[in-house]
Amino acid sequence: MDNMYKVLGFWTGIFAVMFYLGGMKEVSLLFVANTGFFLLLGFLNLTERMYMYIFGAYLTVFFAGFTYWTTFIHVPGME
Repeated sequence: MDNMYKVLGFWTGIFAVMFYLGGMKEVSLLFVANTGFFLLLGFLNLTERMYMYIFGAYLTVFFAGFTYWTTFIHVPGME
C-alpha cells in the first residue's frame, strides 16, 4: 500500500509541473503540497488499515473543500 502513495506522489508531481507550465501557479502549488504529503506517507510504512483511514480522511476533506468552493466561491462562466 505504501507504494501506491508513492505512485500518487509521482502523478501529483506530474500534474504540478503541467499546471505550472500552463500558467496556473496556485493550482501547481496545491499539487506540490499533495505530492509532498503523498511521498511522506509513502515512506512511513504504516499498516494497510491506517493507509485506508488516511485516504478516507483525505477524500472527506477534499470533497468538503471542493463542494464549498464550487457552491460559494466559483462563479460559473467567469475566468
